[in-house]
Formats: sequence, structure tokens, C-alpha cells
Amino acid sequence: MKHLTAAITVLALVMLSEAQHQAGFCAFYDECGRNPSLDETLIPPIVPCLNYSPARHLTGEHYRRFKEVCPMLDQGEGNTYGCCSIGQLASLETSLSLSKGVLNRCPSCAENFAHMHCMATCSPNQTLAVKVTKVMNVTYLGKPRDVVVAYNAYINNEFADTAFQSCKNVRLPATGGFAISTMCGRYGATLCTPQRWYDFQGDSSNGLAPLDIDFFLIKGHDTTGLPEGVIPYNGRALGCNEYTPSGSEPCSCQDCEMSCPSVSPPATPPPPFRLLGMDGFLVISIILSCVLICAFLLYVIVSFWMSSKKRKDQSGEKRKNKSKVKEEKDILKRTIHPSEVTCADKTSLVAQDFLSSVFQRWGTLMASYPLTVLLLSAIVVAVFSVGLKSIELTTDPVELWSAPNSQARQEKEFHDKNFGPFFRTNQLILTAPDRKGDIYDSLLFGKQNFSGIISKDLIIQVLELQQKIQKIEFWSEDLNRTASLKDVCYAPLNPSNPSLTDCAVNSLPQYFQNSLENINAKAIMTELGVTKEVDWRDHLIYCLNSPLSFKDITALGMSCMADYGAPVFTFLAVGGYSDDDYTNAKALILTFSLNNFPRENPKFNVALQWEKEFLKIVQDYEKDPATNFTFAYMAERSLEDEINRTTAEDIPIFMISYLVIFVYIAVALGEYSSCKRLLVDSKFLVGLGGILVVGCSVLASMGFYSWIGLPSSLVILQVVPFLVLAVGADNIFIFVLEYQRDVRRDGETREQHIGRVLGHVAPSMLLCSLSESVCFFLGALSTMPAVRSFALYAALAVLMDFALQMTAFVALLSLDARRQDKNRCELFCCVSVSEKHSDKPNEGFLLPFMRKYYAPALLHRYTRIIVMVVFILMFCASIFLMLHVKVGLDQELAMPTDSYMLRYFSYLHTYFEVGVPVYFVTKRGYDFTSEEGMNAVCSSVGCDQFSLTQKIQYATNYPDLSYIAIPANSWVDDFIDWLNPGSRCCRLYTTGPNQGQFCPANISSLLCWDKCMDGSATSAIRPTVEEFHRFLPDFLGNRPDLQCSKGGLGAYDTSVVVGDNGEIIASRFMAYHSTLTNSQEYTAALQKGRELASSITEAMRKVPGTSPDFEVFTYTLTNVFYEQYLTIVPEGLFNISMCLLPTFVVCCLLLGLDLRSGLLNLITIIMIVVDTVGVMTLWSIDYNAVSLINLVTAVGISVEFVSHMTRSFALSIKPTRVERAAEATANMGSAVSTSSFRTQSYMKGFKATKSFL
Repeated sequence: MKHLTAAITVLALVMLSEAQHQAGFCAFYDECGRNPSLDETLIPPIVPCLNYSPARHLTGEHYRRFKEVCPMLDQGEGNTYGCCSIGQLASLETSLSLSKGVLNRCPSCAENFAHMHCMATCSPNQTLAVKVTKVMNVTYLGKPRDVVVAYNAYINNEFADTAFQSCKNVRLPATGGFAISTMCGRYGATLCTPQRWYDFQGDSSNGLAPLDIDFFLIKGHDTTGLPEGVIPYNGRALGCNEYTPSGSEPCSCQDCEMSCPSVSPPATPPPPFRLLGMDGFLVISIILSCVLICAFLLYVIVSFWMSSKKRKDQSGEKRKNKSKVKEEKDILKRTIHPSEVTCADKTSLVAQDFLSSVFQRWGTLMASYPLTVLLLSAIVVAVFSVGLKSIELTTDPVELWSAPNSQARQEKEFHDKNFGPFFRTNQLILTAPDRKGDIYDSLLFGKQNFSGIISKDLIIQVLELQQKIQKIEFWSEDLNRTASLKDVCYAPLNPSNPSLTDCAVNSLPQYFQNSLENINAKAIMTELGVTKEVDWRDHLIYCLNSPLSFKDITALGMSCMADYGAPVFTFLAVGGYSDDDYTNAKALILTFSLNNFPRENPKFNVALQWEKEFLKIVQDYEKDPATNFTFAYMAERSLEDEINRTTAEDIPIFMISYLVIFVYIAVALGEYSSCKRLLVDSKFLVGLGGILVVGCSVLASMGFYSWIGLPSSLVILQVVPFLVLAVGADNIFIFVLEYQRDVRRDGETREQHIGRVLGHVAPSMLLCSLSESVCFFLGALSTMPAVRSFALYAALAVLMDFALQMTAFVALLSLDARRQDKNRCELFCCVSVSEKHSDKPNEGFLLPFMRKYYAPALLHRYTRIIVMVVFILMFCASIFLMLHVKVGLDQELAMPTDSYMLRYFSYLHTYFEVGVPVYFVTKRGYDFTSEEGMNAVCSSVGCDQFSLTQKIQYATNYPDLSYIAIPANSWVDDFIDWLNPGSRCCRLYTTGPNQGQFCPANISSLLCWDKCMDGSATSAIRPTVEEFHRFLPDFLGNRPDLQCSKGGLGAYDTSVVVGDNGEIIASRFMAYHSTLTNSQEYTAALQKGRELASSITEAMRKVPGTSPDFEVFTYTLTNVFYEQYLTIVPEGLFNISMCLLPTFVVCCLLLGLDLRSGLLNLITIIMIVVDTVGVMTLWSIDYNAVSLINLVTAVGISVEFVSHMTRSFALSIKPTRVERAAEATANMGSAVSTSSFRTQSYMKGFKATKSFL
């Protein structure tokens, strides 16, 4: 029998060689069963029978089927001949329906694709362009038959190139990629050419072609190498911008560049501001500094001239060369006439006298009953602090930095309410920098570079790690059972009841379906006469270039799809590659996606537990000496965990800082006249009392706001105590030092003495505390929750601190003074010393130093000029630097310095090839069911040139300006393609119990003859309103497969929300940003996205039936964090202005409407703030919400220091401004300086922490 078969085969080959290539003849006809040389295929490989015979005249049903499948070959009924039977037409239609499912959105492409295969299968002149090269003998229907298993097809290059050009830009809406990437094998869309495109279609190893076809593309009339009689087929291929003969419209712009209108690129960012060829802000700053310095010098000259003239008038007959010392003595001896006292001076003195008398009586009262006052103070603090039992600590970054009524927050809530929160990402990025790569000589793909990490042993190790993570199990209290990955994973194709293999895990081993057997698989393959072994490397090369394939073209015949049924796009599996050199990637990416349940859902805690176990496994793996990877990792919970960890670790540092401050206060406040009185004159208990006053004020503030339900945050816990300590300790120093420097008057009791001193300093303390408190209360107008809560907590804490200083601290000082008067030792109250306390005032070291040296040097006539000029220059330079401060906060800065997240961010920016997803979300009020409504959204044939998806496509042409790299998927486009009668996607049961209901594509055509819609397969079909409502749920629930890749399950089932009445309440279209590396780019991407969404909204509102309040907006997971940077500059200016305004008002009021002093106070604080922002630029500190909090804090501290000095100067009764300034510098400046040393010490404690703050 074998010999007979061989003989028949030889005879057939002889017949082939003798067969002529002539018009009107067929090389093969009808079907003769399966291809015996193919085993596992994706569709049945039905092959034709060898039959050299004239073409058949087609009539009746045969002609009708021929016209349906190959209309381009139709010559009219009665004049049409062909070389294919009805059975061949049915098989050809089935084969074409697979490709039409993705190509029908461009009718001319689908027509050209069918044209080429119709020519090879059915052309009446088949033998002119086809040469059979291999036949086999099979037994079909009980008879031996010769079947064609390979042939050559000769096509004119012009036809092939035009057909290829019409198809190369056709999109896959679900992925944003190109359809041709699935039809060009290993080359993908980028390297695909007409020859490679046809080669893939004729390669039976792809699982789709039933036999081998070698396509020869012949240039022009070149006959070199052509068999005798062969005439390359040169039919007319359609351009993608042409109408088809059946009347279908040209392809849309998204699928055909030649159909695109002229679109201007997005506006480029404005160039840097320049003047005279230099930085414009620098020129303005230089001019401003020159103007201010000239104005100041002019003021100095005029003042000197006027004072000289005045001295001449006053001295009369005195000689001009009289010494300066004598002049000053004369001025001191001069009597001030009442007419020289201004109204401002009078009101200042009246206000001072009134406040002093009030506080003097108050201080005397508090000092007289110290124990009672301390007890009542403790009760008040305790009442307020009880609220701490219900304190709510906000750690969610969204709640901290995004206002509930902000646009991004409302958009997030709308998105999460309708589509669910964005899934939780848990990811590893693995590298092997020490591994050397190699070159693999592939039978199919030639020489390919493989990096060190793309090696079999490392891929297996990644698979083992992945499987270990997938097998995580733990006891869940929330579920009251053992939980695993399947309880929380994102399972797009089986969301209701997922198994472990349904969970979305994206990794390189998924190209092998996570099978060690597939990774180790090998096969012998012959290609172009060369026989060689193929293995995992050949499969991987193919899948990296064609991840949507269900079967590779190697002898292995394995799928590229992940085990959960979806493709793994290349950028989700590998990273750090250049162009399309995927096998030379520097990193492997492993991603586990979990459902992001609402926080009140019990499964939210289950997800947190799973992520905790995930981190534990990964961290143990990192510590394992046998690990061959250098890698970075993160879990969705990592950001919050790391911030919380930092806070916990920083608590001891803050405690040490407070201890240092306590020791400093205790030492600095002490009076040290002799060693014997060391413990008597020390102020340890006073210092401790001051710290306790600060702590109690913070606790009272936090307790009060906890009572009323205002949540706290880690920022408040870290910054507010520091701020209140800065303010409170400053007041303590001023009060205690003033008490020590003042001598008790004759007949004056200790309590009266304390009251008199308090009456002298309390107005200044009131001025500062009230200014700061009002300042912070106005700062609470900020829209950022963290800034608002900080300002409220700080404002009340400052008020409580002042109240406790006026009560508890006065009482505590009274008790300490009583002890000191009795010469009793501190801490050892029963021990007393014999040496009496000196009655002389204790000025300490700093006061005499500043009076004798610092003040005279600073206020020398030349020094004053130099200081003013220097500070004017600093102010102008800081204005220039301030205008160049960067706005934003990179994620890295929010992490502690030893966080594993820092490495992850570095790897993310280095190795990831695409940015975050961006959704274009539509709200209620748009009619998707109307033809106009669909056309204004879709991007296929018949759609508007400026539709929603088309505008996004235009934006991807300029990714550097639009920050959008990959076009949006479109459920509308895929729904229309799914309905297309040319595909197998939407059919109806013809018989049986489900008659008239939707029939999936994997069901036999014998049961499902009816199509969902009538019409041409290549026309721009649109469903009616009834059809839209009827079939949309079927589309969204249809699982995509080889027979129908357009099914919406997984891609769109959560992207369309349908109301009870069938209205589309919300839908979304997903695109991808370009790679974003810093906060400035994230902010710019947000702004550009909103501009694009606004343009889309405006256009869609013009569609008939659209509601006026219909809106399209962009949603990205990061929008809520970066939206603040769009408005933080004007908001920051507003907040700081609101802080400065009460400083001026309160200062003027408490100084008796002294506008000059208030203005001087205001200008000084403004200069401090401007200089601070300038230094931020020099130190590369970005301006953000945290910086704004610190600037508000800086304003508060500045108010504290400056206001004390301003008030001391304003109330001085010295005759000249210089003497008044000298007195204020010496007396108040020494106390303020002592306090500032303490503030710097506490700031060093902050520097020692690991947090960004």
C-alpha cells in the first residue's frame, strides 16, 4: 500500500510539472478533507483536491454564494466563472470571518484582504498566478485523492503593496494597537512589510492557514525566475481612503492616514520669558534692586540733609565742627515739647497703659492663688483632652491632599462609584546586572541578542517565585476562613467565581502559561531546507512581538495568551529595552492585580492581609543569598505603610528633641550667681512647666477638634507641637527673663511684682499670639484638607498656649519664685541654702553683650546702610529665585530615606516603557443609541473625523505635548464590529430552546445561521435603538476567543454602566499616558488631558439629543494628588496673604492704630517669606502642600520674633530712632535670640528624622 501511495504521489508531481498555466483553468477544485501534514490547528485545515480543469460556470445558489464571499470577482450572473465549489466558499468565508472581525472597521482593507485569498482560491484564471508545489495522497470518502498541501502564489508588487498599505494602520480598539501586529508573526506592526504579511498568512504553522502558500511579490513586468506561462496577479487593490465597489465609505483617520484631515499640533509651551537676550525675571530683579537701592540712598541723603538743617536751626550759634558725642548729649538733654508727640504716639501709649493695667491685675490674681489656678487649668485641659478618645487619624493620601469638593476628587468618586476603584497593583521589577547576555541563532528569526536576564534558569526562578506568591494562604478574621489570592484578585474574564488561574498575573512566564513543561519544550523543525531544534527562545521571540497570538509559528505550536485568557502586552512583561529589541530587555516585570474594594468592605482588609504576606515573601526572597536578582518591589499598601513607619520611628527623635529643649530652657532661664545657689536659681521645674503648657495646649486643641469630628493627621502630630513650642517658649523666655531683670520695688509683694512684669510683657505676648492665631484661622480657608486641618489645629493650640501661659504658667512661676525667695533647692524642696539671693537685676550674658557690642555695631550709621543694601539685594535675588521655584512633590521625597520604595521608583522610571492608564469618562446625558451619537464617539468607517476617540488618536501623534502615547480603546467601535454580519461574533440560535437568543461564536454554525443584523459585511453598519439595547448586554458578557476577538467581557464589561431604562449612565475609554517621571510631568499631563476632554465635551454637546450638562473628563489614579499643583501657586499666595493681613491689622490695633509700626512689621515678614522661598530654590526644594504648611509655619514664627521687636521699638520712650532701636535690640532682642537658639535646636531634631518633613 505504501508503494502504491508513493507511486501515485510521483505521478501527481509529474502531472503538475506538465500542467499548463493558461487562462480559464483551475489548479485545484473542491475539498478533500483535512491536511494530513498538520496536527493541532486553531481551525480545521481543509485542503482542496488537485484538479487541473477548466473553470466552472457559476449559476444559481453557487453564484449567489460566490458573489457574497468574493464580490470583487463577480462578472454578473451568467458571465461568472470560478475555481471553487460551494464547500470551498463556505470554508473560505469561515476563514475570512476571523480576519474580518478585526479588519472590517476599514472596508477597503477587508476587501483587499479577501481579494487576495479569493484570487488564489476562486479566480477563473487560477493557474496563471498559482503553481501547485506539493500534493499528498489521502483517502477521502473512501476514495484515494490527491490533495494540494502547498502552492506558490504570484502577485504583482503594486497590488500587494497597496493592499498592505490599506491595512497596516487598522487599529484594535480594545488594545489601542494595530491589527496587523497579530497578522505578521514575529515582526509585529513595526517591522511588518508586504512580503512578511503575506508570508505569515501562508504559513500553516500559525494554526490558521490550512496549507502552505509561498507568496512571490513580483515587481512591475519583471519575469525573472517566473515559471513559464505564469502571469503575476495584478488586480486593482483599493486605497484605504477609497470607497469600495459595494459603496462602503473610506476608512477612518484612525485606520488610514490618508483619510486624516489637516490637524494642527497642540500648542507648545510658551518659551522662557526673556529681555535683552537674558532671563526676563533676572533683568526685572536687577532693575528692581537698582531702583530700591537708589530710593534708599536718596532717602538716606534727604534724611541726612534734613537732620543737618534741623541741627543747625536748633544749635543756633553752636559751631559746625562740634563733636558727635556732644551733639548726642545735647539731644538727650533736650526737652520734648507736647506738640512733637504725634497722635499715633498718644494712642499707642493709651493702648499700652490699658492693656498693661488689665494684665497686671490679672497676673497678680493668678500669682496669688497658684494651686487653685493650676487645678482649674488641669481640669479645663482634661475636659478638652477627653475628646482624644474619639480621635480619627487620617493616613489616606487622597483624604489628606485632595479636597472633597475638588474637581479631581469628584471625578474620582464618580469613576469609583460607577466602575469601581482602580485595581490594586503589587509589582516586582527584577534585573540581573551581573549576568552576561548571549546571541541566539534562531531557525526562524535569525540571530537575536538575549540579555543576561532573559535566560531559561532565571525565567524558571521567576516562575517559582510567582507560583509561591500565587499560593499565599492566610486566616482571615473578616471572612472567618482561610483566604487566598482568588478571594481578592482581579479576574477580568471570570469575575464572579474566579480560580487561581483566572487571576490577572502579568509576567514573562505567562507566555508559557506558567508551565514548566512548556518552558522546557523542544521540537525539530525544518524551514527553507534547514532542519534545526526550536525551543523556549523561539516561542518567546514570537510572543514578545505578537502577544495576541493563540498559536506561534514554530513547531512547538504553543499559545502566547496568559493562563487567565488575556494577552500579556510586552511592556507588562519586560522593561528597559530599546525600540523593539525585546529580548535585549534589562528587566522582567511581575504584576499581581487585586480588586480595590471600598474601605468599608470586609474584603478590603483581606486585600491588605494578602499584600502583607506578599511583602513578607518578597522581602524574605530578597534576603536569600541564593537569589540571583537585584529587584525592586511594591504593594498597593506600601506608600501608606512607609509613611506610617516613618512616623513611628520618628517619635523617639521628637521625644529626644523635646528633652533637649527642656534642658536648654531650664539652663537658659536659670540665674547662676554662685555654685551654692545653683539648685536654687535653676529653672528645671519652670522649664518642665513650659513644656507641659505647650503639650497641654496641643492636647486640648486635638481633643476639641476630635470632639467635633475633625480628623487629625501625621503632619499635625509632627508640626503643630514644634510650632506651639516655638511660640510658647519664646513667650516664656520673654516673661521669665523680664522678671529676672526687674527689681522688686519697695513694699511690693512677690505676687504684685509678677503681676507688674506680666503687665509689661503680656501685651506683646497677646500681640504675637493673637496675630498667629488669626493668621492660622484664616489659613484654614485653604481647600487642601491637610493644610486646612493643620491651620485649625495650630490656631486653637496657639490660643490655648497663650491662655495657659496667662494662667497656669503664671501660677507655676509664682510657686517657683516663692521657693526661690525661701532659698530652697529645686527638686529637693526640703533643703535650703544660707546664701541670700542678690537684689540686683540679673541681666545674664546676652543682654550686656547686645547692649555694649551688637547694638552699637549694628546701628552704626555705615553699618545700617550696608545692612539695608545687603537685605535689599537678598530680597530682589530671592524674588528672582522665587519665580524659578519648581512646583510639585515627587513621590520619592514623601518616602523615608531607607525605604524600599525609593528603589522601586527608580526602577519604575528606568525600566517601564509606558505611563499610567488614563480614562476618558462620559457622564449621563448623551445618546449613544443614535447614529449621530455613535459616529461622534467611534473611529471606524463612517465615524466623524473629530469624534471622541479620533481626537484622542490625534493627540497620540504628539506624545511629547499631549502626554498621551497609546490611543483609547473604544467599546462603541468594538460593539459595532461585533455586530458586523461579516464576523461570527453576533449570531442567533436558529433552532432549539434558545431560538432567537444570542449564540456565542464557539457554537457550531449548524445551530446558529441567523445574524444579529442584516447588511453588507463591509458597510458602515449602525444598530437601531432596539438592536442597541438588545445586543449590548450580550456584547459586554461575551468572552473573546479565536472565533470572535471582539467580545466585550474583560475589556468593557466594567466600562459601560447601563441604567434601568437602558440609558448609558457612564462609560469610559482607556488610553495610556507617555512615561511620566516627575510631578511636573504628571501635572502637565493632567492639564493637557483636561484641555482635550473639554474640547471633546464641547463637540459632543453639539450632537442632537445631548444634555447641556453632559461632560467628558479624564481620570487617572494620580490626578487627585497632582491637581493641587495646578492651583497651589495662587492658593499659596492667598493663604500667605491671609496670614499676613491679620499680622498688620492686629499689630496696628494693639499698638494704638500705629500704622507705621504695623507696616514695618508686615514688610519685614514679607521679606522673610520671600527670602525663604528663594532659599528653597537654591536648595532644590520644590514648592508643594508640605512646603506651604512650612511657609505658613514660618510666617507664624516670623510674627513671633518680629512683632516682639516691633512693639518694643514702638513703645520705647528714647528720644531718637537709633536709641529706640538699640533699646529694643538689646532688651527684647536678647530674649528673642535666646528663644531662637532653642528653635534651631529643635529644627536639628527634625533634620534627624527620616521623613521629608
